[in-house]
Amino acid sequence: MNRLDSFFYEQFQTGVSMSDSDVLIRIVGQWGHITLNRPRALNALTFAMCNAIDDALAAWTRDSGVLGVLIDGAGERGFCAGADIRALYDAIRKGEVAQADVFFAREYRLNARIAKFPKPYIALMDGLTMGGGVGLSAHGSHRVVSERTVLAMPEVGIGFIPDVGATYLLGRVPDNLGTHAALTAMRLTGADSIAIGLADYYVPGQLLDDLRQRVLTAPSADHAVAALRACATAPPASALLEQRGWTQSCYDHASIDDILVALGNGGEAAHMARTVIAAQSPTAIKLTLRALRAGRGYNAVEPCLQQEYRVALRCMRAPDFTEGVRAAVVDKDRTPHWQPDSLAQVDEATLDRYFAPLGAAELLF
Repeated sequence: MNRLDSFFYEQFQTGVSMSDSDVLIRIVGQWGHITLNRPRALNALTFAMCNAIDDALAAWTRDSGVLGVLIDGAGERGFCAGADIRALYDAIRKGEVAQADVFFAREYRLNARIAKFPKPYIALMDGLTMGGGVGLSAHGSHRVVSERTVLAMPEVGIGFIPDVGATYLLGRVPDNLGTHAALTAMRLTGADSIAIGLADYYVPGQLLDDLRQRVLTAPSADHAVAALRACATAPPASALLEQRGWTQSCYDHASIDDILVALGNGGEAAHMARTVIAAQSPTAIKLTLRALRAGRGYNAVEPCLQQEYRVALRCMRAPDFTEGVRAAVVDKDRTPHWQPDSLAQVDEATLDRYFAPLGAAELLF
């Protein structure tokens, strides 16, 4: 943590508290076991939780007695619904936007650590897995979904972009299926997640407790992987994969305006996608499309996270994020008033400012 992070970390902690039980971190046998433990908040991720998980992974990397990591979520509803965006909203409304800067820096560094973790990192993505929850799981080496999994990057609906390295993951999905999922904030099933490369194993929910026990008692990494394979079954057909015939052509156009025209000239599913995209933040939609396409050119997740960080900090200082959170989470009226409210008003110069380097504030790993 650099001096700037340390300064803002102290300020952030004065406004956001974390119970010792918000995340459970322990060693079971020879395995690190992390459990997100805020079930009433759908295990939403706070800065302090990111801090604790990152420190644990750093320690376990060096500890030869730890074979690998298993991460899961408490409760029956979800693995992790993402970052605690209400806390970010409250901080920004108080004029403390620097808290958001520090949160994203810590979260994105954690995502990068997971992507490069040198031991098995087994994520049980059971139930709701959104936003920051995707960052905690989809970069891991062994990703498990079930029939209860609902995975999504819904950020365009709150004036933000898919982050936590999602533009790197989704941008390179064949047939523009990742672009489709990102621009529509689509909710993916476990089968969809495997089909587009965001997960590896489909394990029925009734077998997850047995799998958890078998992993945590495994005497080697090979035994843990064998347990994964033994519990996994073939996933059902992916409804998303069946859409690739039209997603490839419709989303291949250069601009979002041309994409919307192509969707409008498509079939029923394409028409529905157009309607959904048109209702999102115009700025967020254009930013997301550019970020996804840039993400295809990176050969590692770190430069993509740097790009997302630049955009994230600018989004925190623009009106659409707080308005999107207000409409979706605070007032829940589902009627955000975007500024600007049309795609035509979001020009290339505006987008360039979001993607511009941050100088001394650039995210470093």
